[in-house]
Amino acid sequence: MAQKNGRRIAAIAAAVALGIVAIPSPASAADFEFVVPAGQVCSFELKVTGTGGSAVEREFTNPKTGTVRTLTAGRGSDLTFTNTSTGATFSLKGNGSVSSTIVGPDGGGTVRSTGHNVILMFPTDVPAGPSTTLYVGQVVYETDAQSNFTILSSSGRTTDICGQLS
Repeated sequence: MAQKNGRRIAAIAAAVALGIVAIPSPASAADFEFVVPAGQVCSFELKVTGTGGSAVEREFTNPKTGTVRTLTAGRGSDLTFTNTSTGATFSLKGNGSVSSTIVGPDGGGTVRSTGHNVILMFPTDVPAGPSTTLYVGQVVYETDAQSNFTILSSSGRTTDICGQLS
């Protein structure tokens, strides 16, 4: 249970960093910091710190079923990733991204993100983590109600952030 709760916290914090969570529109993201244990999103303990950023979110609803789609656009937070074992850091300036989510009946959905997006993959994801990747271009993935991700496709450039910190 602790792993699932930690997973949700990390997923939420990562989403805030990217401006892809429900934030009152328009809004600025609060500064944040979280640490993910070794073996979860990198082979080592990873600290993620974010500052700034803003996003606008629109929600599309069906009177019978509730939210059916969300559209989020904005500039993500400036991010610093730290390998806590070595002190090595990798920083990214906040850039633009747009995410469209088709919400599924189980609370999960299919997300199409374009621009600059960082995705943290855990051992329960597909492909299985640990991995932390910057996608510049487009990435499409599914998420279930427990925040497990399945990458469906990507195009553009990728950067292995764990590799940058090893």
